Amino acid sequence: MSGPVVAALGGGHGLAASLAALRFVTDEITAIVTVADNGGSSGRLRGEFGVLPPGDLRMALSALCEETEWGHTWRDVLQHRFEGTGPLGGHALGNLLIVALWELHDDPVAGLELVGRLLNARGRVLPMAAVPLDIEADVLGARADAPHEVTVVRGQSQLAKTRGQVQEVRLLPADPPAYPESVAAIRSADWVVLGPGSWFTSVMPHLLVPDLAEALAVTRARRLLVLNLEMVTTETAGYSAIHHLESFAAYAPGIRLDAVLADPSVVDDESALAQACRAVGAELHVHRVGMSTSPTQHDRLRLAAALQDVLGSGSRPA
Repeated sequence: MSGPVVAALGGGHGLAASLAALRFVTDEITAIVTVADNGGSSGRLRGEFGVLPPGDLRMALSALCEETEWGHTWRDVLQHRFEGTGPLGGHALGNLLIVALWELHDDPVAGLELVGRLLNARGRVLPMAAVPLDIEADVLGARADAPHEVTVVRGQSQLAKTRGQVQEVRLLPADPPAYPESVAAIRSADWVVLGPGSWFTSVMPHLLVPDLAEALAVTRARRLLVLNLEMVTTETAGYSAIHHLESFAAYAPGIRLDAVLADPSVVDDESALAQACRAVGAELHVHRVGMSTSPTQHDRLRLAAALQDVLGSGSRPA
């Protein structure tokens, strides 16, 4: 199978869903993964060893595994999480394997490539930045006793659990270096796919890395934003699909979109949403991509069909 060259940006379960679907569309996939997680196993390993948080990278690699018994077996091994309250309790084995490879190889990308070879992964996985990041946000109404007060919340895991409305989000350090491979992947792609995923902790951070933002602005690739199946989350209280597009335009005024993919369940007014898409240069595509039994989770075959339709709707400009 061949197909368009795709750079997929995001993190966590959203990016994993996107990658699992893209595997049915193309073999030419590069995942560029956020590295700001500070909770759970990733946070512990990051704090103890000073490494990039490995969890989102592990999930992306697992999503790209070969569709064979070998690929599925090693995917399950990587995703296995130890139980108990001892030193290994809560750690995913894949996180430990990735950190071990990073200790043996000076280049983290080389370690990720080795894990990809173990899985026979159908694509590459690269970090968004060359250093661990922290996310900091100004949140209105984070405290129940002060609904009109703006509070500074620091940390991806903390922001994901904070009530209130996010007013502004930023990265620490403010101008992190990106891996040259990640920049090159965006510049050489036919399509760049952003989302789905947690809006302020998985999707927006890529726009705040200067090298990636510049690459997104100048790439000849077409740009697709995949909206979430669930609009109103802890991070996006009060947000509609249109609010997401307005937020994108505010954080990335120099970056145009070519297409927006939305499930009909999040489209309140298709005409108004199409107009909001046009304001950022994009065409709206409405496809059912959620699971019938769990509407807030992506069906990888439905998402693959939708992506096939969108990615086939326009070629890379000359």
